[in-house]
Amino acid sequence: MLLPNSASLARRHSIPNTPDGIAAAPKGDQDLPVWDLADLYPSTDGPELKKDLEAMDAAAKAFHEQYKGRIDKLTGAELAEAIREYERIDEVLSRIMSFAHLTYAGDMSDPEIGRFFSSMQDRITKISTPLLFFTLEINKISDDSMGKKLADADLKAYESWLRDVRVFRPHQLDDELERLLHERHVVGRSAWNRLFDETVAGLRFPFRGEELTSSEILNLMSDTDGAKRKDAAKSVGKVFGDNIKTFTLITNVLAKDKQIDDSWRNYPTPVSARNLGNYVEDEVVEALNDAVTASYPRLSHRYYAMKAKWLGGDKLNYWDRNAPL
Repeated sequence: MLLPNSASLARRHSIPNTPDGIAAAPKGDQDLPVWDLADLYPSTDGPELKKDLEAMDAAAKAFHEQYKGRIDKLTGAELAEAIREYERIDEVLSRIMSFAHLTYAGDMSDPEIGRFFSSMQDRITKISTPLLFFTLEINKISDDSMGKKLADADLKAYESWLRDVRVFRPHQLDDELERLLHERHVVGRSAWNRLFDETVAGLRFPFRGEELTSSEILNLMSDTDGAKRKDAAKSVGKVFGDNIKTFTLITNVLAKDKQIDDSWRNYPTPVSARNLGNYVEDEVVEALNDAVTASYPRLSHRYYAMKAKWLGGDKLNYWDRNAPL
């Protein structure tokens, strides 16, 4: 399945897998379920993954050689053929990235998995860079010319995808700048996101003589024992507070990165890019936000007040928000 910005494959998170095809549970979480990823690839170092990487590298280079600078000149049928090949490459690269992401999510604290994840990000960025021109050139086709091409029955099948790609036309940058941003993503926003994920994965939370992982301590926030919920919440607050400088730095860097990107692309608000990707107008989202906010007193406030009474208090303690009823 094609995504509107599928040329930017490096922006998709990915994660590696253990040799037996099972995403390992992080240390301390051995009782939790694990993913069987063998349907994607049997292992992180098997011939199947290596074969697909090499094949897609060759296919991307051949695609670039065949179509770069020619998209506007293609007939509707020829453009449909190009999209089909682009889709084929995209699906394989997306499969690799999904495999890498899920494996990495299975145990972010494992250094071998981290190296595999980083390696896959680098490889996919390199492989997908020659494909970047495709959607950029599609967006340079005039509406009149695209309308004529869409008279072809084969291309008509991709009309909705083309529409979703071309909605970003007003925010598209010069080709070389788009390529720069594409190649730098793995050491930019993606790297900061990974730092956050690995920092949280590496934290340990003291709880009644034990050192728990984030998933274990957060699970206790829904425990039936109120004293356990309180102790767990206090531990979470203490450990996160001890790491506030790191989290603040990550948040500020990501916010500034977003602000710079939005500025260059002329997005009017911080949520405009996301709204455009979701095919919804800013005004619609703003109206929804206003309606939900206005309903707080009669929905969430009322619910939490009722929950406090059910738990035998006048006010709801923050560690009781997820208490089972």
